Amino acid sequence: MQINELPYWVGFNLVPGIGPAKLQRLREYFGDLESAWLANASEMERSGLDARAITSVVSKRNEGALEKEMEKIEGAGVTVLTWDSPQYPERLRHIYYAPPVLYVKGTIRPEDELSVAVVGTRKATAYGRQVTEEIVGELARSRVTIVSGLARGIDAFAHRVAIEAGGRTLAVLASGVDIIYPSENAKLAQSIVEYGALISEYPLGTRPEARNFPVRNRIISGLTLGTLVVEAGQSSGALITAGFALEQDRDVFAVPGGIFWPKSSGTNSLIQQGAKLVTAARDILEELNLGMAVQQIEMKELLPENEAESALLALLSTQPVHIDELGRNSGLPMPTVSSTLAMMELKGMVRQIGGMHYIRESRADYASF
Repeated sequence: MQINELPYWVGFNLVPGIGPAKLQRLREYFGDLESAWLANASEMERSGLDARAITSVVSKRNEGALEKEMEKIEGAGVTVLTWDSPQYPERLRHIYYAPPVLYVKGTIRPEDELSVAVVGTRKATAYGRQVTEEIVGELARSRVTIVSGLARGIDAFAHRVAIEAGGRTLAVLASGVDIIYPSENAKLAQSIVEYGALISEYPLGTRPEARNFPVRNRIISGLTLGTLVVEAGQSSGALITAGFALEQDRDVFAVPGGIFWPKSSGTNSLIQQGAKLVTAARDILEELNLGMAVQQIEMKELLPENEAESALLALLSTQPVHIDELGRNSGLPMPTVSSTLAMMELKGMVRQIGGMHYIRESRADYASF
């Protein structure tokens, strides 16, 4: 994408009534968005824009909206991705009504392609929180990025659990990324920026209007391999996300609950309709065939990083070896042996079984081949 094209993507995103279809038509008619933005009213009309949209474009243009908006974006430390950006999430790119513009505060990384959406009721029960803590915690530790909507209840709890587990998490907002709703999640939003990103298709300053929430749910499901619904009543917005996931040909997972529990009526219905019943993270990992991908990441981490690790790993097996013997046979200084073994133990490569005797972990054994 040409550098000077970005402001015009942003500009058209400020115009009510110009969605993905109309924007694509403008690109095809004018050849590029700069020409479309600078066109006169007659040319815009011939391209298919209605009178209201034309008036809005001309008004935005006359008031210098592009320059002001780009200054706001830069000042807020926000990155803008468009359909033409290489960093635009590939899975999201292929959904129906894919957002032409994404405002990102934080970072979206390639590894976030291995992601699962986790949604549920805003009034989570103790059961819902416990389930979320166990399943999301294990997914996050398995290098699966957790995507949700920063809403009260299950959404916010899923983000927190992912961060506490040392994983990554993305929050898709129904407002601008500079407007945190609900406000009590402002501190959580700051953590999400550090461990992932806040994402929105809405311009900075957009308030969280009710109509925005169902629409943004298509992005939550569209970013991910599948959607997990933890707790949801029959009228829960989480079911809208599950519906989008099905339309996008993504997997839908649901946690079962008591048949007399109102907050489980939606999840139980999903299971009746064919959603995969989930009682543990492994159900999701196996269904999405993520076990091998996660194992490959783990094995890569277990590869020796330096000569000291390589030397010690070669001397270890499932039979205990004393640290003094490792020092003698490796020829390494004892301080180096001690510090290297400590680091290898943290990485899960070796294990001390008592009396300063060490064995090689089975995963490290596999990783050396």
